[in-house]
Amino acid sequence: MTNRHSKAGHQPQRTCVVCRSQKDLKDLLAFFLLPEGLVFDPQRRVQRRRQYVCPDELCLRGLDKWRRSQMKRKFRLSSISAIFPRPEQT
Repeated sequence: MTNRHSKAGHQPQRTCVVCRSQKDLKDLLAFFLLPEGLVFDPQRRVQRRRQYVCPDELCLRGLDKWRRSQMKRKFRLSSISAIFPRPEQT
């Protein structure tokens, strides 16, 4: 009988909040939400509930829509600015 809790060969899996695909923890970017906005945690040292996103361009672009819906739900905010500001037209 094998030990289910053996650390040999175990890689923690997390789900991207945008595309919902499961990947190894080390392959995803970690962040958490504050009322002021989204904060990335590259060293994963802050003791907060983290969310994860793929480092792909499509997921990072989709993160803005996800964040707006989460901020409205969690913090009851009515107006929220974008993560990535739109380029100014000249």
